[in-house]
Amino acid sequence: MNNQSPTAQSPIAQSPIAQSPIAETLPYLSAAVLDRLAISTPDVVDEIERQIIGQRRGEVWCAPKAAVWPGDDRFIMATLGVASVPPVLATKSLVVNPRNAERGLATINSLITLLDAGTGLPLALVDGNWVTAKRTAGLSAVAARRMARDDSSSVAFIGCGVQARGHLEAFADLFPLREIRAFGRGAANRDALCRMAEARGLEAIPCDTARAALEGADIVVTTVTLVPEPQPFLDANWLKPGSFTAITDLALPWLPGTMRRFDRIVVDDLEQETKMPKPMVDPALVAGDLTGLVCGDFQGRRSPGETTAFVFRGMAVGDLAVAALAYQRALAAGVLAA
Repeated sequence: MNNQSPTAQSPIAQSPIAQSPIAETLPYLSAAVLDRLAISTPDVVDEIERQIIGQRRGEVWCAPKAAVWPGDDRFIMATLGVASVPPVLATKSLVVNPRNAERGLATINSLITLLDAGTGLPLALVDGNWVTAKRTAGLSAVAARRMARDDSSSVAFIGCGVQARGHLEAFADLFPLREIRAFGRGAANRDALCRMAEARGLEAIPCDTARAALEGADIVVTTVTLVPEPQPFLDANWLKPGSFTAITDLALPWLPGTMRRFDRIVVDDLEQETKMPKPMVDPALVAGDLTGLVCGDFQGRRSPGETTAFVFRGMAVGDLAVAALAYQRALAAGVLAA
């Protein structure tokens, strides 16, 4: 990750985006508005990859993710990223609270603030839940392009909420899927995920155990809700040889002693990992990070039989890429005034 300060010669210094005084009402891009922009999975993946390459070139700057555990069931975090093209600064604030379900609310709620990276003037507020779902699945898809088999036809979901739905949409766009298997704590979320799969012409199989979901799947996605004292219950030895697993939940549901089953593990950000109090997986098992994978420093898969995994906390560059893309599309569509 490149955290250098932008120089006076940076494109940001002459930002054309926002030169007018601060508006009395800051525009808000809601999920409904964002859905109408028709941003596709390839759009998201391509933009994330472009901004990742920009980091390597010193044209994008991101801070390590900041996170706190208040001591109850909540997990609170923030990200910060700055791009040269477009010249946008994005910050995301997010709260994970499993008790939200008791209030009829989503477990994860967040908001993204966009500023002009040259002037510091505010541009817009963006629905953080929409961006989080798109960028999380987008990051997995960036890795899957290089780590999953091209002929993958089945995907297993451990956790069936909004992140699972985002991954189903992304992977169904990228791979010749025929079947999904779903395992989760809540029947309502599981059934909703299955209906979504069936609407795309896929066979949907609700599973009573995690093992039944994992065994034989070409792709696995784990999106288990974060809690302060998780109990691992997933065994990597259940995985099919040649499968790819996207692990969005810090690998907390996975039995640590079984992670050696993976032939290749990639994390999202090696530098960010060094600043965290506890690594997601044993550093000795990690082949590299997503920037190295995208920039061709190493191969994501060397043979059809390799069992691979992408494990991540979340990268600021993902939030930055998706939020900035959405802002540009909104401008182009006339949703926002230029």
